[in-house]
Amino acid sequence: MKRPAFTWIPAAVAMAAFLIGTAQPLHADVIDATKKVAGVTVHYKVVLPAGFDPAKTYPAVLAFGGGPQTMNTVDGVLMRNLRAEAERRGYLVFGVAAPDGELFFEDGARIFPAFLKMLLADYRIEGGKFHIAGPSNGGIAAMHVAAANPQYFLSVTPFPGYMWAPSPAKLQAISKMCVFMYVGELDQYMWHDEMKREAEFLQSKGDVARYSVEKGQPHRLDTLAGASAGRLFDGFDTARKGCHA
Repeated sequence: MKRPAFTWIPAAVAMAAFLIGTAQPLHADVIDATKKVAGVTVHYKVVLPAGFDPAKTYPAVLAFGGGPQTMNTVDGVLMRNLRAEAERRGYLVFGVAAPDGELFFEDGARIFPAFLKMLLADYRIEGGKFHIAGPSNGGIAAMHVAAANPQYFLSVTPFPGYMWAPSPAKLQAISKMCVFMYVGELDQYMWHDEMKREAEFLQSKGDVARYSVEKGQPHRLDTLAGASAGRLFDGFDTARKGCHA
């Protein structure tokens, strides 16, 4: 774009430009990004809180989608469960798609902890630790990744989800985190029995592990979406204060 032949700008135009420029940081944004990690390209989105200031420190959530864990499923989790409340409460959210279609409780997990270290280098994250959450396959992935990299997480929230290939050692690895487990009353398969069993094991360690059966809900939980999404963030806020019962 060519520069104008003169630099004088009418006062009204100059003021409008100033107001637009200063107003932009007050609006939240979503960044679409990629990184090369462990030999694969990782596609992710970053939800910035309203008034985001890169010089400030923020709590952060790592989020996975359900099903095939594609970016479409990540977008669904961001819109239904996380974005609006994150913007309101001042959280960063990183929604990550499974690289090359490899689920995060399978070969996709190889991008951790390198991917987490990259995020910590790019953003100022409170305490250098994340909250991790997701529904269905995303909840299973959240439990699996948290157990494999416990030093990077304050809390894990499957809604629903359980530990992939559970063992006492894997559950012990997350026992110092806050664990918030949600499952629909009308859900089927093994969600109820396995999640309850794992919650009871974690509760026996004396730290915060909550198991909630959502009344009248199927697999897809409306009780944690939209106007009710604040319940997820109430858990994150609890974890920020410490996870001892």
